[in-house]
Amino acid sequence: MKILDQIRAEALRRNIPAADVERWMDLVRPCALLTEGGDGPVVGRFGGPVMLPADAEDPECPLLATIDCAALPTGVTDLPLPSDGRLLFFGWPDEDGMGDVVYVPAGAAVEERQKYPSAFPPDEPEYAGVYRELPEGELHLTVDVSLPFVGTVELQAPPWAAPVPGHPHSEELAEVWENQWGGAPMLLGGYGTDYNGGDPVGTAASVAIRAERSGYRPAGTTSPNAEDWVLLAECNVSRPGAGASIFWAIQRDDLIAQRFGRVQVLVDWNP
Repeated sequence: MKILDQIRAEALRRNIPAADVERWMDLVRPCALLTEGGDGPVVGRFGGPVMLPADAEDPECPLLATIDCAALPTGVTDLPLPSDGRLLFFGWPDEDGMGDVVYVPAGAAVEERQKYPSAFPPDEPEYAGVYRELPEGELHLTVDVSLPFVGTVELQAPPWAAPVPGHPHSEELAEVWENQWGGAPMLLGGYGTDYNGGDPVGTAASVAIRAERSGYRPAGTTSPNAEDWVLLAECNVSRPGAGASIFWAIQRDDLIAQRFGRVQVLVDWNP
């Protein structure tokens, strides 16, 4: 409530009409901030050993984070996440980055895989610098809220809110939120930050449609509409003179059915 009050106060200070401010605030979604330290409960870890079922393929990217679904408090996001088991997020935060998600059910037999994928050997200078910037250690949870970082939100409003096409102050209100947000290495749920100046969820839907038409997407029905998609997670990696944000987006129906092989990954490289 303190965060939302601060946003309201700043928006009103900018002379944005109160009715328009409240219309925007209807878009608030719960969001989990995941950091290397803090007072919040431990819900997983950054990095660590790669533990996968024997029939799972070797990952193409390094393991960035493992989340213990059973450790997440109820309502910390509005995502239909599994109630137990672990979500493993893989990714490579670079110009030609990529990523993946693997869900390991509770009680599943697992085996340890090599920590460094063959495509990204840690002894090569161009990759060693990236590995040095990846977070390591316990993953602490902070319960937070999320608002859009971009002014166009017609296609990604939460189910309980009406879309706001043509909102007269959307760009300014998005700026208010961006200025207030403190950042985090990883987010679970919410809207996510912007992808190359746009909405990462809407962009993921468009990319997935193109991938399906080209035959590069796992079998299933792919919706072009961002309202059918959610942001599963985002990881932000800062590097000297550059940085990258990895977005894992998924259709809500695929998330409910635990079809994590249909996650669409975007990497926003900021040199």
